[in-house]
Amino acid sequence: MVIIAGCLALLLVLAGVITFAVVDAQGKQPDAALSKLGVAAGAASCSAITTDAASGNGEHVGPGTPKANVTSVKYATVPPSFGQHFAQPDLDGIHFYSGADAPRIETLVHNLEHGYTVLWYDPKAPAAKIAVVKQIAEMAPKTSWAKDKFIASPWDSKYGAFPAGKLYALSHWAAKVKADGSIESQAGHRELCGDISGDVVKQFIEKFPRTDAPEPNAA
Repeated sequence: MVIIAGCLALLLVLAGVITFAVVDAQGKQPDAALSKLGVAAGAASCSAITTDAASGNGEHVGPGTPKANVTSVKYATVPPSFGQHFAQPDLDGIHFYSGADAPRIETLVHNLEHGYTVLWYDPKAPAAKIAVVKQIAEMAPKTSWAKDKFIASPWDSKYGAFPAGKLYALSHWAAKVKADGSIESQAGHRELCGDISGDVVKQFIEKFPRTDAPEPNAA
Protein backbone atom coordinates (compact mmCIF):
# COMPACT_ATOMS: atom_id res chain seq x y z
CA MET A 1 0.00 0.00 0.00
CA VAL A 2 2.87 2.34 0.80
CA ILE A 3 4.42 1.68 -2.60
CA ILE A 4 1.09 2.24 -4.36
CA ALA A 5 0.51 5.47 -2.46
CA GLY A 6 4.02 6.62 -3.34
CA CYS A 7 3.46 5.87 -7.02
CA LEU A 8 0.16 7.74 -7.03
CA ALA A 9 1.80 10.72 -5.38
CA LEU A 10 4.57 10.67 -7.97
CA LEU A 11 2.03 10.50 -10.79
CA LEU A 12 0.17 13.49 -9.35
CA VAL A 13 3.42 15.47 -9.18
CA LEU A 14 4.30 14.53 -12.74
CA ALA A 15 0.80 15.47 -13.93
CA GLY A 16 1.15 18.84 -12.24
CA VAL A 17 4.55 19.47 -13.82
CA ILE A 18 3.26 18.50 -17.28
CA THR A 19 0.15 20.67 -16.90
CA PHE A 20 2.28 23.64 -15.82
CA ALA A 21 4.65 23.11 -18.74
CA VAL A 22 1.75 22.99 -21.22
CA VAL A 23 0.07 26.08 -19.79
CA ASP A 24 3.41 27.92 -19.66
CA ALA A 25 4.18 26.99 -23.28
CA GLN A 26 0.74 28.15 -24.40
CA GLY A 27 1.26 31.44 -22.62
CA LYS A 28 4.47 31.98 -24.55
CA GLN A 29 2.86 31.40 -27.96
CA PRO A 30 3.00 34.54 -30.14
CA ASP A 31 -0.77 35.08 -30.17
CA ALA A 32 -1.04 34.71 -26.39
CA ALA A 33 1.99 36.91 -25.79
CA LEU A 34 0.63 39.52 -28.20
CA SER A 35 -2.68 39.70 -26.34
CA LYS A 36 -0.90 40.60 -23.10
CA LEU A 37 0.80 43.70 -24.49
CA GLY A 38 -0.69 47.09 -23.75
CA VAL A 39 -4.18 47.59 -22.37
CA ALA A 40 -7.09 45.19 -22.68
CA ALA A 41 -9.20 45.51 -25.82
CA GLY A 42 -12.12 46.93 -23.86
CA ALA A 43 -9.92 49.70 -22.44
CA ALA A 44 -8.40 50.81 -25.77
CA SER A 45 -11.24 53.17 -26.79
CA CYS A 46 -11.39 51.75 -30.31
CA SER A 47 -13.93 52.69 -32.92
CA ALA A 48 -15.78 49.97 -34.81
CA ILE A 49 -13.86 48.44 -37.70
CA THR A 50 -14.70 50.24 -40.93
CA THR A 51 -15.16 48.63 -44.32
CA ASP A 52 -14.14 50.91 -47.19
CA ALA A 53 -14.96 50.21 -50.83
CA ALA A 54 -11.47 49.65 -52.24
CA SER A 55 -9.77 50.37 -55.55
CA GLY A 56 -6.30 51.08 -56.85
CA ASN A 57 -4.80 47.61 -56.94
CA GLY A 58 -1.99 47.54 -59.49
CA GLU A 59 -2.11 51.33 -59.90
CA HIS A 60 1.49 52.46 -59.52
CA VAL A 61 2.47 56.12 -59.40
CA GLY A 62 5.67 58.04 -58.81
CA PRO A 63 9.24 57.42 -60.00
CA GLY A 64 9.65 54.68 -62.58
CA THR A 65 5.99 54.67 -63.61
CA PRO A 66 4.00 56.36 -66.41
CA LYS A 67 2.69 58.71 -63.68
CA ALA A 68 6.14 59.81 -62.50
CA ASN A 69 4.85 63.30 -61.72
CA VAL A 70 2.51 61.94 -59.03
CA THR A 71 4.76 62.07 -55.97
CA SER A 72 2.01 62.23 -53.36
CA VAL A 73 -1.40 60.55 -53.26
CA LYS A 74 -4.49 62.08 -51.68
CA TYR A 75 -6.13 59.10 -50.01
CA ALA A 76 -9.84 58.69 -49.46
CA THR A 77 -9.46 57.71 -45.81
CA VAL A 78 -7.23 58.45 -42.81
CA PRO A 79 -5.22 56.32 -42.63
CA PRO A 80 -5.47 54.67 -46.07
CA SER A 81 -6.55 51.06 -46.40
CA PHE A 82 -6.25 50.94 -50.21
CA GLY A 83 -5.37 53.11 -53.18
CA GLN A 84 -2.67 54.11 -55.64
CA HIS A 85 0.86 53.51 -54.45
CA PHE A 86 4.53 53.66 -55.33
CA ALA A 87 5.90 50.86 -57.51
CA GLN A 88 8.17 49.38 -54.84
CA PRO A 89 6.86 48.17 -51.46
CA ASP A 90 8.97 48.24 -48.32
CA LEU A 91 10.95 44.98 -48.31
CA ASP A 92 13.60 45.87 -45.73
CA GLY A 93 12.24 43.36 -43.22
CA ILE A 94 11.88 46.06 -40.57
CA HIS A 95 8.70 45.79 -38.51
CA PHE A 96 8.97 48.98 -36.45
CA TYR A 97 9.81 52.46 -37.72
CA SER A 98 10.33 55.38 -35.38
CA GLY A 99 10.76 58.55 -37.39
CA ALA A 100 12.87 59.79 -40.27
CA ASP A 101 13.56 56.19 -41.32
CA ALA A 102 9.87 55.51 -41.94
CA PRO A 103 8.79 54.63 -45.51
CA ARG A 104 6.48 56.95 -47.39
CA ILE A 105 2.76 56.36 -46.94
CA GLU A 106 2.52 55.50 -50.66
CA THR A 107 5.13 52.79 -50.16
CA LEU A 108 3.29 51.19 -47.26
CA VAL A 109 0.01 51.18 -49.17
CA HIS A 110 1.79 48.89 -51.64
CA ASN A 111 2.58 46.65 -48.66
CA LEU A 112 -1.12 46.64 -47.80
CA GLU A 113 -1.85 45.35 -51.29
CA HIS A 114 0.48 42.39 -50.58
CA GLY A 115 -1.37 41.36 -47.42
CA TYR A 116 0.39 43.42 -44.77
CA THR A 117 -1.36 44.94 -41.82
CA VAL A 118 0.03 48.37 -40.93
CA LEU A 119 -0.21 49.76 -37.41
CA TRP A 120 0.05 53.53 -37.70
CA TYR A 121 0.76 55.52 -34.56
CA ASP A 122 0.81 59.21 -33.70
CA PRO A 123 4.50 60.09 -33.16
CA LYS A 124 3.36 62.47 -30.42
CA ALA A 125 1.98 59.59 -28.36
CA PRO A 126 3.67 59.03 -24.97
CA ALA A 127 7.08 57.36 -25.24
CA ALA A 128 5.96 54.50 -22.98
CA LYS A 129 3.07 53.76 -25.34
CA ILE A 130 5.31 53.86 -28.41
CA ALA A 131 7.55 51.35 -26.63
CA VAL A 132 4.52 49.03 -26.46
CA VAL A 133 3.91 49.61 -30.17
CA LYS A 134 7.46 48.42 -30.79
CA GLN A 135 6.85 45.29 -28.70
CA ILE A 136 3.69 44.59 -30.69
CA ALA A 137 5.60 45.07 -33.94
CA GLU A 138 8.12 42.48 -32.77
CA MET A 139 5.48 39.92 -31.74
CA ALA A 140 2.72 40.25 -34.37
CA PRO A 141 4.91 39.06 -37.30
CA LYS A 142 5.50 35.81 -35.41
CA THR A 143 1.81 34.86 -35.53
CA SER A 144 0.48 32.64 -38.31
CA TRP A 145 -2.02 35.31 -39.32
CA ALA A 146 0.59 37.98 -40.12
CA LYS A 147 3.72 35.85 -40.61
CA ASP A 148 6.15 38.75 -41.17
CA LYS A 149 3.58 40.88 -43.01
CA PHE A 150 3.18 43.45 -40.25
CA ILE A 151 4.67 46.93 -39.96
CA ALA A 152 4.27 49.67 -37.35
CA SER A 153 5.07 53.16 -38.61
CA PRO A 154 4.47 56.74 -37.46
CA TRP A 155 1.56 58.48 -39.14
CA ASP A 156 2.34 61.54 -41.25
CA SER A 157 -0.31 64.15 -40.42
CA LYS A 158 0.29 65.86 -43.79
CA TYR A 159 -2.02 63.14 -45.14
CA GLY A 160 -4.78 64.12 -42.71
CA ALA A 161 -5.32 64.15 -38.97
CA PHE A 162 -6.49 61.21 -36.93
CA PRO A 163 -9.93 61.77 -35.36
CA ALA A 164 -9.90 63.45 -31.96
CA GLY A 165 -8.83 61.09 -29.22
CA LYS A 166 -7.34 58.49 -31.58
CA LEU A 167 -3.58 57.85 -31.54
CA TYR A 168 -3.31 54.42 -33.17
CA ALA A 169 -4.83 52.88 -36.29
CA LEU A 170 -4.76 49.52 -38.05
CA SER A 171 -5.17 49.15 -41.82
CA HIS A 172 -5.63 46.11 -44.04
CA TRP A 173 -6.51 45.78 -47.73
CA ALA A 174 -8.64 42.66 -48.16
CA ALA A 175 -9.74 40.93 -51.36
CA LYS A 176 -11.27 37.78 -52.77
CA VAL A 177 -9.05 36.58 -55.60
CA LYS A 178 -10.27 34.25 -58.35
CA ALA A 179 -8.27 31.22 -59.52
CA ASP A 180 -7.06 33.20 -62.55
CA GLY A 181 -5.68 35.94 -60.28
CA SER A 182 -8.38 38.51 -61.03
CA ILE A 183 -10.10 40.32 -58.18
CA GLU A 184 -13.66 39.24 -57.41
CA SER A 185 -14.16 41.82 -54.64
CA GLN A 186 -12.03 43.98 -52.37
CA ALA A 187 -12.37 46.24 -49.36
CA GLY A 188 -10.20 48.26 -47.02
CA HIS A 189 -10.52 47.87 -43.28
CA ARG A 190 -9.49 50.26 -40.52
CA GLU A 191 -9.70 50.34 -36.74
CA LEU A 192 -8.70 53.47 -34.80
CA CYS A 193 -7.96 53.44 -31.08
CA GLY A 194 -7.23 55.87 -28.27
CA ASP A 195 -4.85 53.50 -26.50
CA ILE A 196 -2.55 50.71 -27.65
CA SER A 197 -3.71 47.12 -27.20
CA GLY A 198 -2.00 43.95 -28.34
CA ASP A 199 -5.31 42.15 -27.94
CA VAL A 200 -6.95 44.53 -30.44
CA VAL A 201 -4.08 43.90 -32.87
CA LYS A 202 -4.42 40.14 -32.42
CA GLN A 203 -8.14 40.22 -33.14
CA PHE A 204 -7.60 42.45 -36.19
CA ILE A 205 -4.91 40.32 -37.85
CA GLU A 206 -6.87 37.17 -37.06
CA LYS A 207 -9.92 38.66 -38.80
CA PHE A 208 -7.85 40.01 -41.71
CA PRO A 209 -4.86 37.68 -42.25
CA ARG A 210 -2.01 38.10 -44.75
CA THR A 211 -3.75 35.67 -47.13
CA ASP A 212 -6.72 38.04 -47.49
CA ALA A 213 -5.33 40.56 -49.98
CA PRO A 214 -5.27 41.53 -53.67
CA GLU A 215 -1.74 40.11 -54.06
CA PRO A 216 -1.28 37.70 -51.13
CA ASN A 217 1.59 35.78 -52.72
CA ALA A 218 3.74 38.84 -53.37
CA ALA A 219 6.60 39.59 -50.96
